[in-house]
Amino acid sequence: MTPMSEKTTAGRAEKSPLAKPEKLVAVKGMNDILPPDSARWEWLEEKVRSLMLRYAYRNIRTPILEHTQLFVRGIGEVTDIVEKEMYSFEDRSDKHGDHDHLTMRPENTASVVRAVTEHNLLYEGGKRLYYMGPMFRRERPQRGRYRQFHQIGAEALGFAGPEVDAELILLAAALWKELGLSDWRLEINSLGQPDERALHRAQLIAHFEQHADALDDEARRRLHSNPLRILDTKNPAMKAVVDSAPRLIDFLGAQSLAHFDGLKAILDANGIAWSLNPRLVRGLDYYNLTVFEFVTDRLGAQGTICAGGRYDYLVEQIGGKPAPAVGWALGVERVLELLKEQGDVIAAPVPDAYAVVPDASALPLVLRALQALRAAGVSVQMHASASADGMGSMKSQFKKADASGARFALIFGAAELAEGCVAVKALRGVKDEAAPAQSLQRLDDVPAWAQLLRG
Repeated sequence: MTPMSEKTTAGRAEKSPLAKPEKLVAVKGMNDILPPDSARWEWLEEKVRSLMLRYAYRNIRTPILEHTQLFVRGIGEVTDIVEKEMYSFEDRSDKHGDHDHLTMRPENTASVVRAVTEHNLLYEGGKRLYYMGPMFRRERPQRGRYRQFHQIGAEALGFAGPEVDAELILLAAALWKELGLSDWRLEINSLGQPDERALHRAQLIAHFEQHADALDDEARRRLHSNPLRILDTKNPAMKAVVDSAPRLIDFLGAQSLAHFDGLKAILDANGIAWSLNPRLVRGLDYYNLTVFEFVTDRLGAQGTICAGGRYDYLVEQIGGKPAPAVGWALGVERVLELLKEQGDVIAAPVPDAYAVVPDASALPLVLRALQALRAAGVSVQMHASASADGMGSMKSQFKKADASGARFALIFGAAELAEGCVAVKALRGVKDEAAPAQSLQRLDDVPAWAQLLRG
């Protein structure tokens, strides 16, 4: 290309309009949680923290990324989660060419057990733990089921008796009461111990083999690898063959039945209604004894809002010393959706006061006063300009003060500041007609009148 043609080409490039950047959006099934809706999440989280404290459960926070093998062991190779749904990848190689195979956690029980085992938390005795956070599964997004979803869970490790199973169920029931949830039911079952399950498994396979023509493709695939999961089928065409299948509870020995009876006795003594669901199962060998689910009919197919059970053999399977364990997890999105279905309205937080600032030159003094109010426990929103042309008219500022929901407006006018004061104007909630709608308060004695705003 000649120098002239290069110059011509450069000139054309300079005149070409820049292409507008493509608008970026969130990954499908991974949702932003925005105000005011985020206030509902904060409200729920605060209820959980308060309740967990009363039950002596302590917070644990595990990484989002774990080694893939943890979930292969902790969930099972023949589950849909491991086979189809996990977000897994090979990490970059180090200087030796070695790399890790990592997975974004699809659930958190395996991570909690890994952390307890790795840090030897059971050395001094059992631990009661809880967690909150995002989980990830690559599945088709639908109501109540997302690719990034959130769970709250409680795990009790190092305790073998039915009283801790019952405690966890009572904890969940207490949470529903705190949240005002009423449209739920509790289903329970016992999986017994591995030897009892082995006898049942053999009979179950024989039963389904006798009715092979009634099984769908998924059931045939699971017949010898995970036959218990067939009992979980949602296919109505298989209802008859599933209903006639051998029941695991009929294979339980005396000790397993005693554990189950102990659980039921505690639930009955505490007025917790339950129903036996003999088809409530878990497909992996490290689950045993108690399993339970809190279910609602308000959310369609995604009716389970909390599921739990005992997993006495998982600690050893992940590499720790044998230790009993039991826990549950609830879906945050489903619980909040259920609250919405019930018509419950969770009020968004509003500031105690809104600062009206007519002149930008007063801002240094205004900010000092607001900081003192905030230090005294008052929630204050300061008016801020959307442009560099000034603070805006008093009328527009009062409109924003009213829209904020604040009970008071703090007016930092020139006349008030000249007297070392701020005008406090009630915007709503004044019950005493004799009370003044507006008063002057001294800026050099914030604690004396901060209580007025908090009240």
